[in-house]
Amino acid sequence: MASKLTANGVYEGSRIILPEHRDAFLKDQKEQERRGKPVLDEQEMQLIEEAIFESYQECKSITLTLFNPFDDEELRGVVTLIDKPNRRIKLVRGEEDYSWPKIEEIISAEN
Repeated sequence: MASKLTANGVYEGSRIILPEHRDAFLKDQKEQERRGKPVLDEQEMQLIEEAIFESYQECKSITLTLFNPFDDEELRGVVTLIDKPNRRIKLVRGEEDYSWPKIEEIISAEN
């Protein structure tokens, strides 16, 4: 029986990981990578809103960085509509490709 023991006294066969345990472990690892949303001051918000409005008025292309808890997403396109009641914009990225990002999700904007 001594041949089945390791240095820490555990049977070799007990090293098997069940798929449920592996999935739970990977989920916990992914959850630890989650980030908090950065807090934007008034000046940064105003610069973002000015860039959005300039893209809307002059039909200029804009690059928006949207917050995501795991990895930020960059969108490039032209703002064609500003939906004030729902605080979102329509960003057209191609012929029939558009998205509706919420203004609260935007953490930076560049013309």
